[in-house]
Amino acid sequence: MTRQGRGSTGPGRRSALPAADYKAPALVHEGGSGGLVVDFHGEDGRRGTFDVGKLPLPGWHPLLAEAFAMRTGPGGGLRTLSGAQNRWLPLRRWTYFLASLDPQPVVPAQLTRYHVNAFHTRTDSAAGTRQRDMAELQVLIGQEKIRDQIPMEARDALARRLPGPRTSPEGGCSAGELDRLTAAARADTTRIVRRIRVGEELVRRQQQDESEGIPPQQQQLAQVLAGMAETGEVLPGTGIDRWRERRELAARLFLTWSDLAPLMVLLALVTERNGETLKELPARHRLLEGRAVEVRLVKRRRGADRWFETVTWEIGPKGRELHTPGGLYLLLLELTARSRAFCGSPSALCVWRNGHRVHARGTRHEHYAPFDADLRAGGQLQLSTWAATCTKPVLADPPTPTESAKGQENALPSIEMPLQVTFNNIKTSVDARRIRQLGGHLPSSAKSNTAQVLYTNYLRPDPATREWAEGVMADALADAERAARDAHAEVVRRRGSPTVIPSGSTPDQLTGAGLAPGTAHDLAHGHLDTAWSACGDFQHHPETGKPCGGSFLLCFLCGNCLIIQEHLPRLLALLEALGRLRQRISEEEWWRRYGLVWVAVRRDILGKFTPAQVAQAQKEQVPDALLDLVEAPWETP
Repeated sequence: MTRQGRGSTGPGRRSALPAADYKAPALVHEGGSGGLVVDFHGEDGRRGTFDVGKLPLPGWHPLLAEAFAMRTGPGGGLRTLSGAQNRWLPLRRWTYFLASLDPQPVVPAQLTRYHVNAFHTRTDSAAGTRQRDMAELQVLIGQEKIRDQIPMEARDALARRLPGPRTSPEGGCSAGELDRLTAAARADTTRIVRRIRVGEELVRRQQQDESEGIPPQQQQLAQVLAGMAETGEVLPGTGIDRWRERRELAARLFLTWSDLAPLMVLLALVTERNGETLKELPARHRLLEGRAVEVRLVKRRRGADRWFETVTWEIGPKGRELHTPGGLYLLLLELTARSRAFCGSPSALCVWRNGHRVHARGTRHEHYAPFDADLRAGGQLQLSTWAATCTKPVLADPPTPTESAKGQENALPSIEMPLQVTFNNIKTSVDARRIRQLGGHLPSSAKSNTAQVLYTNYLRPDPATREWAEGVMADALADAERAARDAHAEVVRRRGSPTVIPSGSTPDQLTGAGLAPGTAHDLAHGHLDTAWSACGDFQHHPETGKPCGGSFLLCFLCGNCLIIQEHLPRLLALLEALGRLRQRISEEEWWRRYGLVWVAVRRDILGKFTPAQVAQAQKEQVPDALLDLVEAPWETP
């Protein structure tokens, strides 16, 4: 391709394409030493090479190389060289730690929960380092093509919550807890669907005189179910535990109260709506070409005339009903169709109750919509009880070991506790997951709430979201500072660096430090002073050779700049003023305007003075940093 720029395309002009035999270079290839190497090409043009072959445990090299290539490739989240270098360190620490164990997990298939827990609680690293390492491993190994190569118990241990030093008990679930909760809800919903569909098939055969297709042992059951389907009445049991018998019989054809917990949890996870909205889910809907379903939802607490919202939910392919909001909604209508016909409610959630009221016992009035009269009936759902007693109980992540227990080799293992489930923490969890998928952009992430409500009520109390946001901000600030340092180094290469004379301020002392006698005399008597430093040759800029016309802030990036101890109080006042400005403008704007100055003063100048000289200069009061005299005025927020 030879054409470049926006002008290379246009009406009637074909786009520039690579040659027919062009193949994109592989991100992972064999290096000169025979080991795997990952090449990196950042958005800023910087390139890097990461040699996986130099790491221990060769059995891990293919997986780690592929995972790191995906993390740093065009579709990954790391598109700067500094970000890739920072994320390479946790990977190195992970492999060297596994290599230090006895026995070693020489291949990924041998990784266990014990190895992950041991890495998270190791004592040779600071708590912050351990937390950042685990967070990076969660992203690295949690990628879709990588996670299936890791055993389930190790993936489960990796997907734990990583609380910060000030963790609040409020908030949502960790990624691992959310995955376990989703799997349990889908498994129980699948059993409910299978149970009712089997009963419906018996009723269909009985009603269509296909009794010969019904097994002999089920013919009597088919007759009973057919009667129930026609009248809605469930016959009383005959045994000692007749209430249990009635409940089991009704469950073959109708949705029961105990079925609501997994269904409601799965609805909250798939639709990403709060519990109140789901309780008032209507049965009325409109199909859109068999691909989507249009439903009018109720969203409370929005103010007058703003309670209703029309949503369009994807139905998805057949067999994937439990993964799409439209498919799950239609499946719910299928499961509750008979009860809804008997009770006449427009609600999508209609169930059979086991004679809760004496006058309804044994009649069609046992079918009802539990949330029509009172939304607080959901308090009886007991989502946490279901999560603790379902076929595969949903457990919470083990707590992070305390500082006092970290050094105890024979410490007892932590007790696995059931996960506490509420509609609020489900909503917080799915909102946090969505905002991470959208890169943290709140306006785009707001779905059923405003951006302000989403942040205040759901994201801010969530420790996992705070950790993720803090990590994003820390990476951004590190990239900004590193960019300023790189730009400073480039400017110094062209213009030179300031001459700093930390000891001596008399003409003789300055002459002895290497200055010309005339320059030393003028510098000692303040004749060369500018705003915060001095200039040795104002008439000849080191880069242009012409008289200098730049800002005094650029003096620190010039080979003509002269600094002596008398300038130190003004330099400290300048740094203090820049620090105050950092609180008033955005970090991006601050680093763009003052990053080079900050790096130059902190790196090239202050480091050449002794701590005693800096402490003495801090005692001298400088009334004004003179910033308003050297640059254009700015608006005060």
